[in-house]
Amino acid sequence: MIVHIVMFAFKDENKIENTIKAKELLLRLFGKVPTLQSIEVGINFADETRAMDLSIITKFASIDDLNAYAVHPEHLVVVDFIKQVVEYSKVVDYETL
Repeated sequence: MIVHIVMFAFKDENKIENTIKAKELLLRLFGKVPTLQSIEVGINFADETRAMDLSIITKFASIDDLNAYAVHPEHLVVVDFIKQVVEYSKVVDYETL
């Protein structure tokens, strides 16, 4: 099993609206991207300087499935939106049992 975690820091302009829209778009990927086995999307409520605004945890059967997700047309639409509204992101990919 491959776990793919991404955390996003959104730009200040329209931050709340863009964070909510990103969450909705990401959740809609489930069922549209065949290799995506599960997805969790959370909007942060911690009030700390090190906190990120939104995180996703996705799971895939293999690295090949993660790579297929990365280039899937439905995912790329979401990526295009997120790139416009996010300052930066952090990623962690790992294999688990």
